[in-house]
Order: sequence, then C-alpha cells, then structure tokens
Amino acid sequence: MSVVTNARWVGAIQCARVAVQFASLAILSRLLTPQDFGLVALSMVVTNFAMLIRDLGTAAAIIQRPNLDARTIDTAFWSNCLVGLLLGLGIYLAAPRLASAFAAEALEPLLRVAALAFPVLGSTIVHQALLERSSRFALVARIEITAVLAGFTVAIVSAWLGAGAFALILQMLTVAAASALQFWLTADWRPRLRWALAEIRGLWRFSGRLFGFNLLNYFARNADAMIVGRMLGAASLGPYSLAYRIMLFPLHNLTFVAQRALFPVMSRRQEELPRVADMYLRTLSVIAFFTAPLMAGLFVLREPFVRVVLGEQWLLVAQIIAWLAPVGFLQSIVSTAGSVFMALGRTDVLFRLGVVGTALQVTAFTLGVRWGVQGVAACYLAANLVMAIPSLLLAMRLLREPWWRLLLAIHRPVALALAMAGAVELARHVCVDLSMPQVLQLGVLSAAGGLLYLTLSHFGAAALQRDVLRLFLKRASP
Repeated sequence: MSVVTNARWVGAIQCARVAVQFASLAILSRLLTPQDFGLVALSMVVTNFAMLIRDLGTAAAIIQRPNLDARTIDTAFWSNCLVGLLLGLGIYLAAPRLASAFAAEALEPLLRVAALAFPVLGSTIVHQALLERSSRFALVARIEITAVLAGFTVAIVSAWLGAGAFALILQMLTVAAASALQFWLTADWRPRLRWALAEIRGLWRFSGRLFGFNLLNYFARNADAMIVGRMLGAASLGPYSLAYRIMLFPLHNLTFVAQRALFPVMSRRQEELPRVADMYLRTLSVIAFFTAPLMAGLFVLREPFVRVVLGEQWLLVAQIIAWLAPVGFLQSIVSTAGSVFMALGRTDVLFRLGVVGTALQVTAFTLGVRWGVQGVAACYLAANLVMAIPSLLLAMRLLREPWWRLLLAIHRPVALALAMAGAVELARHVCVDLSMPQVLQLGVLSAAGGLLYLTLSHFGAAALQRDVLRLFLKRASP
C-alpha cells in the first residue's frame, strides 16, 4: 500500500476525466445548441446536490474503519441502495415542480431520465469503497476510465443522431451503468440480506459529521455566487465565476488526487502517528511544489493570460485573479487537513471547522460585496487566511507534531516560487517595453518561469524534486 502508487492511478483517472471533458466540450459544442447546454446546466444544479448526499459519508467511513466486519458492510450496502432509490424517486416525482421553478418545461424529461442513475450509483458505493480501502486503485482506474470513455462515446453518437440535451444525460447514465457493471463483476464481495440498526449508528458517528461538513462546504462554495448574482447582477457574476473556476483548477485536480490517494493509506496506519505525519507532510511538500509556482505564475501573468486565453472583454477577470490566486494556493494546502481528520476518525473537528468557516465566509462575502466583485474576492482571501491557521494547527496537533514542521514542509517551494515570480515580473516589464505581442509574451514568460523554477528546485530542493519524480517514474534516481 503506497501513496505514490495510489497517486499515479488516481492521477490517471483525473487526467482521463479532464481530457474527456475538453474533448466533449470541443465536439458537443458543435452538435448541440446553447439551449441544450443551458438545460443540462439547470439539471446539474439538482443532480450535483443529490450526488453530494447519495452515500451520506458511508464510503469514507468504510475506508477509515480500522476493523470492518461483514455485517457493517452489508448494512452500509442496503442503506446506500435505499438512499439511491429514494433520491431517484424524489427527483423523478419532483421533476415537474423543479421544471416550473426554473421556468423551463423541457427540464422535466431530462430530470426524470437523470433520476435513473441514482439507484444504480447507490448499489456500487460499497464496492468502490472496499477497493479503495485496500488501495486497489489500478482496478478502480480501469473501471472509471472505461466508464468515462463509454459515456463519451454514447454522448457523441446520440448528439450526432439528434438527441439534443439528452445526449449529456445519457452520458451520465452510461458512466453510472458502465462503472456499476464493472464493480459488480470484479468485486470479491457480495452482499447478504441483513441490516442492523446498531451498525448504522456506528457508521453515522463518523459519516454524519462528515455529511454535515460536506453540506456546509457546498453552501460555502456557492454562497459567493448567490450573493454576487443577487447584489451585483449577472454582468459581475460572470467574470467572478470564471476567475473562481481558474483558481479551483489545482484544487480540483492536484489536491483531489493527493487526498484520494492519501486517505486510505493513512487510515490503515492511523495507530502509527509518526508514519502518518511523515506521509502527510511529504504530500504537502509535493502539492506545494506544483501549486506554489502555478498560482504565483498566474498572479504575475494574469493580464496576458486573460487577454490571450479569454479575450479583451474579460479583463476584469485578471483583477479578480490577483486576489484569488493566493486563495488557490492556500486551499490546496488547507484542504488536505480534512484527510487527517477523517483518517484519525475526528470528523467532529472537521464539522466544527466547517461551521466556523461557513459563517466566516458568508460574513466576508456580505461585507465585500459593498466594494464590488474585487471586494468579494479580497474578503474571500482574508477569510481563507484566518481559517487556515486553526485548520492546520489542529491537524498538526492531532498528529502530535509541532506546527513548525508544517512550515518546514512547504517553505522551500513557496520561496522558490516567489523568486521565480519576481524574476518573471521583471522580465514582463522588459517584454512590455519591447512591445512584444501578448501571445508571445505569455508563451515566453511561462516557459522561462517554469524552467527557472525547475532549475532553482534542482539546487534548492533536490530531495523534494526526487519525491515528485517518483510520481512519474517507477524508480527515482537516488
């Protein structure tokens, strides 16, 4: 059981998902209308929330438990099947009212078809959790990548045949069905017809607080959009949401991979705190190795990036990125603390931090909106800085490690990234004086900054660079 091996396979899953998303967008944008995409976006408001609550945190509870008996697994399976069935039935029956609430009659049949995915997904939560518990991520990767490719194929073919918005719903159903079939065929475990209330209570002590945290986190991550949209209008929400999505890229990819790979390994070794602490801190160093230069480079090159990638009409995004780029780095580090709380069974601490963090962020958004979207972004940064301190300190306290070890783990990549950013900023002024085209400026400075950072890390963080190489090579040079 290895974090590095897990990370390789989880990374493969994430790369496949990102590649398919880009390919789907490029192809389906030519086969479907903006109205089709709009209807699917509305359906995702409902289905994404349902996805959040579909397992009530039981998958994480199964992965985390030091000792797991067959009765607990059976109870979790039948409970998840029931929740999946109720979610699907609820969405199906509520489809007419939801369509009316969104003022989109065409949404009703989409939701009714999408509802079919939830009973299927509910029947495989335990199968996947058991595989991840034993770190069989090679098998999980094969299943998930195959399912994603099958969904992509169905979406393209059905859109070409004129299915319209249903093409994207069929994609979701295909992914659910293809992954479910493979999990059932490859799993070593089969459910027995038994269920125990005592087992549910035992699981709920862990998963209930995790479920509560996930709900709070969902609300906190969407509160800014609701406040900006209501107080400042769609014209301000558009640039803010785009900058926010750019900021979340490392969190949704790099940090997600690290957390998913780290959690089962830490859970299996939760009694060995020194080893868990070492794994966690080395993982933080690797995350910082990527996110520190990425966010520092984005901060420095935000204007040419926006001009080239998005266009002149989106220049407000560059001003917002100035505040959100530091948030992206902070969240890539702080969000990993959740793996510590979960692996050590302290979801109660995670929930309390979620309550405080949500209250703090909503307050920050409410205050910041007085100064426009930049004020919201600035207050969001302030809220993240405040919450980072207790989150990381509590994680280190549970690991029984001094707080300075955390700073020691990330200080080198942060220092090297700041040095790189300073050099790129100086070079950018030279490029501006030379009237270099924006496209060339972005390409040259990005390449030069990346090369400089790798060179600096070779001399200033050689051990960390070897850890990073282990992610991509079966053996790293000593």
